Amino acid sequence: MKKTALIFTLLILTGLSLTAQRAWTLEECIDHAFENNIQIRQFLLGVENAEISLQQSKMNMLPNLNAYVSYGWNWGQAIDRFTNQFATERVQSNNFYGQSVVTLFGGLQKMNTVRQNQLEVMASKLDADEFLDNVALNIATAYLQILYAMEMLEIATNQLDITRQQVQRTEKLVEAGTLARGDLLMVEAQAAAEELQVVDASNNLNLAYLTLAHMLDMPSAADFRIVVPEIELYENQGMTMTPEQIYKLAVVKRPAIKSAELKVESANRGLAVARGGKSPSLSMTASWGTGFSGAQKIGKNPVSFPIQIGYVEKTQTPVYSDVTQFGDFMIKPFWDQLEDNNNRTINFSLNIPIFNGWSTRSNISRAQIAIENAQYEHESARLQLNKTIQQAWADASSSLKRYAASNKKVEATEESFRYAEQRFNVGMLTALDFNNSKNELQRAQSELLQAKFDYVFKTKVLDFYMGIPITL
Repeated sequence: MKKTALIFTLLILTGLSLTAQRAWTLEECIDHAFENNIQIRQFLLGVENAEISLQQSKMNMLPNLNAYVSYGWNWGQAIDRFTNQFATERVQSNNFYGQSVVTLFGGLQKMNTVRQNQLEVMASKLDADEFLDNVALNIATAYLQILYAMEMLEIATNQLDITRQQVQRTEKLVEAGTLARGDLLMVEAQAAAEELQVVDASNNLNLAYLTLAHMLDMPSAADFRIVVPEIELYENQGMTMTPEQIYKLAVVKRPAIKSAELKVESANRGLAVARGGKSPSLSMTASWGTGFSGAQKIGKNPVSFPIQIGYVEKTQTPVYSDVTQFGDFMIKPFWDQLEDNNNRTINFSLNIPIFNGWSTRSNISRAQIAIENAQYEHESARLQLNKTIQQAWADASSSLKRYAASNKKVEATEESFRYAEQRFNVGMLTALDFNNSKNELQRAQSELLQAKFDYVFKTKVLDFYMGIPITL
């Protein structure tokens, strides 16, 4: 028996891995999850993506500006764009061009797109808040499950201690002839069964720790421990209110409802964008260009000489004029050509949509469907919230009543067990009846513990929907 107890004690100590590691509070667990949970990071990336779309839509309202540069050669007979003459030899050319286009009016599509993206950013942030709240609630659930497993282990351990004491008493009563040996065997069998219950409770505790550690994305739960707070049961604020009152409070606080409302507004803006496609659009284009051509040349080494251009009619006296000819030609300097070849243009364009393959009408129809879908999503979110609150309130109310009843049952069962223990110790009660009384007490304690944590969890759910931070 002592050997079994030693092995059992080592098993418990090994399973619990009690070390000097720092214990985590619920708030620390939630904060850690907010900072390290991969799904949360993905949600935040979605927010960043929405912000990028918003920034891009704002930038789309500005004029665009582009520059073009080309450098090349031309062979064969072609008209040079700068000299307007045929060039038959290889000609080097450079072209420089800049253009800016601005939409003066486009059916307010760009403005409505900006507003739509602003709403999408706000909605995505609220979706992230809703996800964070759900993560916090799930972590609180896992945290409470650990506390529940701890107390279940304590109950099982206490019951085992009592049974071991009864084994020793029964041995003495058997030796004294007060009880039969069968009673001792029955109590020893009860102790063995309770040892298994303790092992199961220890495993459940380890699994509860493992679940929470996985939710926190920890590599191992070996040294992970939590702070055990003093949980006081009191009438929750939500229990003093009706489900309808809680719903009215939750519908203006829950991020999911606010997000659904914003998505309806966003869909309406999307319809305005689609309808803007039916409107004429006015744009202005400004451009500047210049270039260089190897075919554009100027003379050098000028030579002047007189030539006869006519004569005086009466006297037949020749008339001469000085003519300048160039002995050679050279390509006009690069920078001079860039300055001389400057050209600037400003154009206004009015685009009037008449028929474009029904695409505008299809976009409008899709936008109208998106509005209806967003409205259904909003209404569905409100209905689901109302149902969830009613169920949570009913569950919390039921848990409170169940806890009160379980508490009375434990008090009565404890008194009954004390009486049974006294009778068993003096040999007036069989081991079977004693074990039945003891098992009944253990069941009552387990039911009380379950009712306690069930009530705590249900009230935390009510706090969750009322916008109250989850704490223990």
